[in-house]
Amino acid sequence: MLENIEGQRVPNTSFPARQNDEWVNITTDQLFTGKTVVLFALPGAFTPTCSSTHLPRYNELAGVLKENGVDEIVCLSVNDTFVMNAWLADQEAGNITVVPDGCGTFSEGMGMLVDKSEIGFGKRSWRYSMLVKDGVIEKMFIEPNQPGDPFEVSDADTMLNYINPKAKAPSAVTLFTKPGCPFCTKAKAALKDNNIAFEEIVLGTDATSVSLKAITGQTTVPQLYVDGRHVGDSNAVIAYVNS
Repeated sequence: MLENIEGQRVPNTSFPARQNDEWVNITTDQLFTGKTVVLFALPGAFTPTCSSTHLPRYNELAGVLKENGVDEIVCLSVNDTFVMNAWLADQEAGNITVVPDGCGTFSEGMGMLVDKSEIGFGKRSWRYSMLVKDGVIEKMFIEPNQPGDPFEVSDADTMLNYINPKAKAPSAVTLFTKPGCPFCTKAKAALKDNNIAFEEIVLGTDATSVSLKAITGQTTVPQLYVDGRHVGDSNAVIAYVNS
């Protein structure tokens, strides 16, 4: 159980999935042959660590991973295709391909199928990540075999550091906005035009004006923060992207 199988080929199987309201079979040949693929596996869609950290960070780092030779980033879980598709939509993780290992066939072939009946999950995948080149596993990061759901080595930053230790992860960019604000529209356009990925926090939907003041000390929008540092309003956004 939880054996590192670097140098071996991935299990040969297929995954029944729903795409465009039709059933399709996604094969491991389609996923891995002739490609460099990062796959990360996790215990379940919509679960706390998976939703707050594991999948979002891979989505954030997708651009730099692909700049460093990765063709596709795959998230696998022992969930059915409807759950995986709903989770992907909820996460707005357009850079990730989700694979429903509903019967656990792939996870079992990897030696990563574990029993989580004590928390009502049944058989699920252990948390791990791997770099696969043309169907052969080059590197695996397997979470330590200990109680609970450890999350120490299968994260996106560890994978990126393995692929290229000199690669620079993109800055964490957050923009506070509100609907109908022309200055917010201007700021968002500037960020998008310069291919700067950002998280948008919309007042009235994601936060309130009270939250804005409590978190940032500011009372107007837009407000841009980069790696926790306050940049400023729409004019400051323009100066930031031009710099």
